[in-house]
Amino acid sequence: QVQLVESGGGLVQAGGSLRLSCAASGRAFSRYVWGWFRQAPGKEREFVAGVSWSGGTTIYAGSVKGRFTISRDNAKNTVYLQMNSLKPEDTGVYYCAADGSRTYPSRGSMEYDYWGQGTQVTVSS
Repeated sequence: QVQLVESGGGLVQAGGSLRLSCAASGRAFSRYVWGWFRQAPGKEREFVAGVSWSGGTTIYAGSVKGRFTISRDNAKNTVYLQMNSLKPEDTGVYYCAADGSRTYPSRGSMEYDYWGQGTQVTVSS
């Protein structure tokens, strides 16, 4: 069974840092694009960051660029999201996703084939 499991979420004060991890099992995802999305209360899910299967290309939402870093370790079948200088507006449920149809990441959630259950990130003022 293919499964993606996020971890590392929690409560942090504004200006703090947090690192999210997403571990995949059931198949190898070395040739898959990885993405991170988030959904704040009362809002639609939005793209946060994406990385190509090689790890050589990354893209970010404008709101997080310069603060967040996405990376992957194909040997561990894991993708990470390092979040620095966190703001209250970063609060939400963060989801990792994998896309096997493209070489480079997309900002569209419908392009991704597999999804994790999400991990809560709460940034206090």
